[in-house]
Amino acid sequence: MPVFVAYMTQTDIEADFKRILEELQAYKQKDCSFIKGHILGSMCTAPHQIAKKAYDMFLDSNLGDPRLFSGSKKIEQNYLDFIGKMLHGPQGHSGQVVSGGTEGNITAIWLARRRSEGNNIIVPASAHFSFQKIASLMGLKIKSIPLTQDYVMDIEVLKENINKKTVAVVGIAGSTELGAVDPIEEISQLCIDNEVFCHVDAAFGGFVLPFLKELNYPIPQWDFQLPGVSSISVDAHKMGYAAIPLGLLMVRESKWWSNVGVKALCIDEKIQTSLLGTRSAGPVAAGYAVARLLGFEGYKKVIEGCMQTTFHLKRRIEQIGLELVMKPTMNVAGIKVKDVDATVDALAKQGWFVNRISHLSCIRLVMMPHVTIEVIDEFVDVLEKCVGGEKGR
Repeated sequence: MPVFVAYMTQTDIEADFKRILEELQAYKQKDCSFIKGHILGSMCTAPHQIAKKAYDMFLDSNLGDPRLFSGSKKIEQNYLDFIGKMLHGPQGHSGQVVSGGTEGNITAIWLARRRSEGNNIIVPASAHFSFQKIASLMGLKIKSIPLTQDYVMDIEVLKENINKKTVAVVGIAGSTELGAVDPIEEISQLCIDNEVFCHVDAAFGGFVLPFLKELNYPIPQWDFQLPGVSSISVDAHKMGYAAIPLGLLMVRESKWWSNVGVKALCIDEKIQTSLLGTRSAGPVAAGYAVARLLGFEGYKKVIEGCMQTTFHLKRRIEQIGLELVMKPTMNVAGIKVKDVDATVDALAKQGWFVNRISHLSCIRLVMMPHVTIEVIDEFVDVLEKCVGGEKGR
């Protein structure tokens, strides 16, 4: 156990300062590192260098008190404008910085519930586990819609379940397991027809799909270009190259925030609509700095590189006699293996870290910016040894 002591002299302080930093460094060395490229299952990556500098610059800035930190507040609005443009936000749209996809999803369903007398939310079977938390917090029932053979929500089953008791329908734009994109266009229309709130969870896909579209990948419409889409959650600490934690929730109409606003008597923000009160400007400044540096064209190049790595993985996997669960929609791939747990453990012993998706009998890899073609070649050689007799299945 660490020993906590009271400081007596400047010499004591300096000695303890050094000792504590050495202790922290020892802990840090136990963490895995993105830089080596061996973290293959994470949807996060090492933040861009400019993100690190920006984060440090705004460590003591609180977005929850805009009069004291007006510059930080302006950064937040500039960043929301960037995200709104990226998602084709319509006239009157608005957004809010959140800590990540979970808070974004909670806030979206909170907004939806304030507009509905219903008692359930409809999600695909591939929905993130945050919706289980939401149902528990808000006393809602979850209707889970099965997936098609393409691992997306089955629209025919959705049609049978959506009704006046539905608070919201959730579509996934880049599923956590495989990066699959639900048929958001059809979901959007069904929500219009039934006057139901439509939330798109694009925590991962939000910083991928817009640029895949620009690169002429066959990506269907999924964002605010669809009139039935009410809100979209996006994580910048994933493919946005920002520092952890940073998410954004964008909504079609800014007036909806008033439905969840509360009076904040002790600070200058008279009405507060965020789930959190105190909010660090550090992550926001980091995300904004990366967006200013890369811009849309820079992000497009990053995504293009990740997709090249993804399809290189597909070729290499097929060369060793294995196969993917589905053709990658984005930079996420599930590799079928016979014994998921044994494969994950064997890879970990060799210093490689992937995610286990047991119910799909696969391991998941995410080709983040730190994962290069050279890393994939090295990984596949190790994987081939780990799976042994699975070749030629």
